[in-house]
Amino acid sequence: MKIKHKLCLLACAMALLPLTALANDRAATEQIVRDYLLEHPEVIREALGVLQQREAAAAEDTARRALAAHQDELLADPSSPVLGNPDGDVTIVEFFDYRCGYCKRVEPAIESVLQRDGKVKLVLKELPILGPESLLAAKSALAAHKQGRYAELHAALMKAPATDLATIDALATGLGLDMDKFRVDREAVMPILEKNHSLANTLGINGTPAFVIGDRLLPGAADAAALGELIAAVRASRQTLSK
Repeated sequence: MKIKHKLCLLACAMALLPLTALANDRAATEQIVRDYLLEHPEVIREALGVLQQREAAAAEDTARRALAAHQDELLADPSSPVLGNPDGDVTIVEFFDYRCGYCKRVEPAIESVLQRDGKVKLVLKELPILGPESLLAAKSALAAHKQGRYAELHAALMKAPATDLATIDALATGLGLDMDKFRVDREAVMPILEKNHSLANTLGINGTPAFVIGDRLLPGAADAAALGELIAAVRASRQTLSK
């Protein structure tokens, strides 16, 4: 029996009681409700299910509104590195951390999407949340970005077993970076990271990885198929609107 029918029965049963009993004897009323719920505990499960659905829908609506309000910060921030096709018709925005195991696992899926679909733009938002080495790696990648070598160091850091200072500097040296400039720039990019953290907080992102594709926020790891479906959905939505 649906929850609204069960609650209707409960309301009808209570309506049959004398009004004075309901008005003057709160304990009796509460006992009626308690007895009913004990006899029909499935009502509670159904009610919780409805509540969860409503909360999920509300959270999704809130996320969509936040994404719409921060499109420029997501898609057009010149301080955010871009991979894939800079003029792509669909943009994936990824918030990630170099020490995040899930981020490392999803990296092959992202690479696969970019290789198979030449019309996808990837905007990378460094979000170091896993300690000092995360912060060091993020600052180093953004410092490499200032020398036009972000993609190479990003790929190396995603594959590196460690992100300590010696490992990172060795990777940067191997890429032929100007190490004096690299070290200076590494300490000058904190405003970018602070901006990324602020944007993540505004969007309700509290973990990595997290993806924004179109008007959808996808928290957690995603495989190539899931990313491909969202990309296709964005394109299909645009075709529908253009008709």
